[in-house]
Amino acid sequence: MKKIAIIENIHHDGINYLKENSNFKFEIINDVSEKNLIKTLPEFDGCTLRVSKLNENILSKCKKLKVISRHGVGYDNVDLDYIKKNNISLLITASANAVAVAEHVIYMMLSISKSINKYDNEVRKGNFKKNASKIETFELFNKEILILGFGRIGQNLIKKCRGFDMRIKVFDPFVDKQTIASNGGEKITNLTNGLKSCDYLSLHVPLNDKTKNLINYSNLKIMKSNAIIINTARGGIINEGDLNRALNEKIIFGAGLDVFSKEPIESNNSLLNNNKVLLSPHSATFTNECKSRMAIEAIKNIIDFFNNKIDKSMIVKL
Repeated sequence: MKKIAIIENIHHDGINYLKENSNFKFEIINDVSEKNLIKTLPEFDGCTLRVSKLNENILSKCKKLKVISRHGVGYDNVDLDYIKKNNISLLITASANAVAVAEHVIYMMLSISKSINKYDNEVRKGNFKKNASKIETFELFNKEILILGFGRIGQNLIKKCRGFDMRIKVFDPFVDKQTIASNGGEKITNLTNGLKSCDYLSLHVPLNDKTKNLINYSNLKIMKSNAIIINTARGGIINEGDLNRALNEKIIFGAGLDVFSKEPIESNNSLLNNNKVLLSPHSATFTNECKSRMAIEAIKNIIDFFNNKIDKSMIVKL
């Protein structure tokens, strides 16, 4: 019988799915301190993982561990070098979160474009139409969006953008022109040109050495003054200090961030005082439906792994 650690609680639908499989025992670990994980995790054959970190110091004590099933698609909280060297498989919930994240992008695009927070504030202050005509707003219609990264989330987002009659460009060196065209987008190979022409930029790439600080002051300066940037991928892809400067200097119009370089966001982060950026607490996947799908898929991946039935698209290639 395999023993599974649920690191941080997950939606009850996932727990119930695991309970239905008698070949597995499980335990929920809510104390995710390094000290406690070093103490408790070595007895488990597999684990689910949300946002807590599994570093070499922890993993080196886990001689039985064969698989880590991420409750999500990012995996920068796992020591990839160690698990590769020690043949520990890493799985992701590749198909569970695309709808929720894509909807969150649209929500942020609309909220910023329509200056919803400003309108709301005016009404609450009793200014009903006093300043309404002075507030700048935009339509999504016929605007150009650049989708950076064209995995499942990017492919779901493009469907929603087409519903607004947007012009869609995609930058992803790993996806061919025909695939992008069949989804209604235009593949571009020059990121600089794409940044220059886009009205909206939505990021859907992992955080690694190539993407860290990819969006910096140099790139921001070449964008349109009405451009809006949305990041629901990973903090660190955008240089937050450069973004704050660009917003203050009116180089771009606005930004929506669901992810940050350090989470929780630090109290001295200058973006907290910038009303040109819309913030959410890494919560794009927090819909009731998505939490259920992710929990079930994270558990199903572990079960399928040990039953040698795992869908290869859920396996991270290290």
